[in-house]
Amino acid sequence: MGLLRAMICVFLLLGFASILVDGQGTRVGFYSESCRRPESIVRTTVEDHFKSNPAVAPGLLRMHFHDYFVQGCDASLTNGANLDLRGFEVIDDAKSRLEAACPGVVSCADILALAARDSVDLTRGISWKVPTGRRDGRVSLASDVDLPGPSDTIDVQKQQFQARGLDTQDLVTLLGAHTIGTAACEFFKYRLYNFTNTGTGADPTINPSFVAQLQSLCPEKGDGTECVDLDTGSADRFDDDYFENLRDGKGVLESDQRLWNDPSSKTFIQRFLGMRGQRDLNFKFEFGKSMVKMSNIAVKTGPQGEIRRVCSKIN
Repeated sequence: MGLLRAMICVFLLLGFASILVDGQGTRVGFYSESCRRPESIVRTTVEDHFKSNPAVAPGLLRMHFHDYFVQGCDASLTNGANLDLRGFEVIDDAKSRLEAACPGVVSCADILALAARDSVDLTRGISWKVPTGRRDGRVSLASDVDLPGPSDTIDVQKQQFQARGLDTQDLVTLLGAHTIGTAACEFFKYRLYNFTNTGTGADPTINPSFVAQLQSLCPEKGDGTECVDLDTGSADRFDDDYFENLRDGKGVLESDQRLWNDPSSKTFIQRFLGMRGQRDLNFKFEFGKSMVKMSNIAVKTGPQGEIRRVCSKIN
């Protein structure tokens, strides 16, 4: 029964992808006549880097997400707007291999979308059909980067997502990407010391036992660049344990923990965890849907933009 349900979910997801891209200028199999095996080339590249450094997986997923918050999914981010993100070397490598196979055909924006999908799959998540056909943007300004912050309220997070065509369910689902990867102490250490004038001084929404654990990893006078797993216990596996941690008061980022503390977002976490009767929302399935939806918002297609020869700079 479980296998049948999983097969139905995958079938529906693939159908969803095909329906969603109609009229968007992208489609599954866009390069079928212009470039042989582009998805295979990207997949092999990601696998090669993942074998030597598994941390590239969350890095690539973050890159695609952050690129969306620059000027839509058009690889603006790879043109210098946020060069401190892990994974640029993978995108450059994939682009070099694709240029050798079919010069000037596959966009950096599509490479980002494919690499993000492969990263989720390699960390035991889910795979989905990626609509392709995006073109690369010609503008990349640091002032255009408007990413959600680690202390943002739910209202602010919802406003940022809604302004880009995504709803509250997409918000909760896509932040589930924090099931893999880490965050530097500097982004949440303020929650651990002098946050309040009572008790331990820590953010009262943090589980007390977790406060001690985080304080040992991020001493008050310690190096803020030290990194901590965002999903305690399974940071290398794409699963719904991230939401269990939020339920248990073990969200590392304040913005993440607020997903559980706000009724409008909490309900989706409860449904992912099957806390309201039957599990009527499958996190991995919904994540694939939200990724397809996000990656088709504000894309450049047709005569717009360009196909970069090198992803880190415009032609």
